[in-house]
Amino acid sequence: MTDKNSLYFLGPNLLLRNCTVILKVSARNLIIVGARFIDCTIEVKQELKNHQQWVKASLKGCRFKGRLTGCDFGHWPDYGTGWEHGAIEDCDFTEARLNGCRFHGCDTRTLQFPKWPCFTILDPIGRSRELNSVEWPDLFGRVVIEKLHKHPRSTVALTEHAPSSAKELDTTPEALKAVIEKFDCIVY
Repeated sequence: MTDKNSLYFLGPNLLLRNCTVILKVSARNLIIVGARFIDCTIEVKQELKNHQQWVKASLKGCRFKGRLTGCDFGHWPDYGTGWEHGAIEDCDFTEARLNGCRFHGCDTRTLQFPKWPCFTILDPIGRSRELNSVEWPDLFGRVVIEKLHKHPRSTVALTEHAPSSAKELDTTPEALKAVIEKFDCIVY
C-alpha cells in the first residue's frame, strides 16, 4: 500500500496470514474495519500518525517495524463502530518506534514493546497516582503524567519515544530516564 493517492480499505472479514504489509500512506488513506492479521509483518515506510483504526483489527503474532505516532491498538469498546473486532496479542514492536501509542483491553504480557529510547508505561490509569508522586521534567509531567487518568478506561499501556517527547516538551531524554528508572511499571 504505497500509492499516496489511493484509498486502502481492509475488511470486513479480510484475513491476512503470514503476509508482509508495507504501508506508505497517511492514516486518512488507510481504512481498517474487521480485518484479521495473523503472523504478519507490518512495515511502516512513512510515519503513520494518529491512526486509531488498529482498534478495529485483530492482530495476532504480528511484528511491527517503522514509526507510529498517536496510534491505538487492541480492544477499545468506547471507540465507536467496529470496536468489536479489536484485539491484539503476541505482537512484537521491538523494531518499531512508537510515540504516544496506546494499547487497549489486552494482556500486555503477550506483547514485546520497543526498548529505550522508547518506554512503555504499564497500567497508566491504575498507576497514575504513583507516577504523579514524583517530580517529572516540568512540561512532560504536566502534559503526560498529570493527565494519565484521562485516557480511556480500556488503556492498559502507553508507549512514548523519549527524544520526541523531550523535544516537544522542553526536556532531555536523560532527564526523563532518570525518573523512569524509579518505576517498575515502566518498561524501557
